[in-house]
Amino acid sequence: MHVTVDVKGEDTHEVELEAANGRPTYADLLGEVDLSPHEVSVLVDGRPVPEDQPIESEHVTVLRLIKGG
Repeated sequence: MHVTVDVKGEDTHEVELEAANGRPTYADLLGEVDLSPHEVSVLVDGRPVPEDQPIESEHVTVLRLIKGG
């Protein structure tokens, strides 16, 4: 599955995912772009989605909740 991940204010990543046991989840997607579910929210069509939900969209937006400073 090909997914475009737009990390707001940072980079856009093109990710190819395959889960060994069924469909990949948003947590799997975050792992591919080296982000923790504890520091971000994943949005699909402007709405947050649970990290354990199977990916249903080819484009997601990621918002960092915590940023060092």
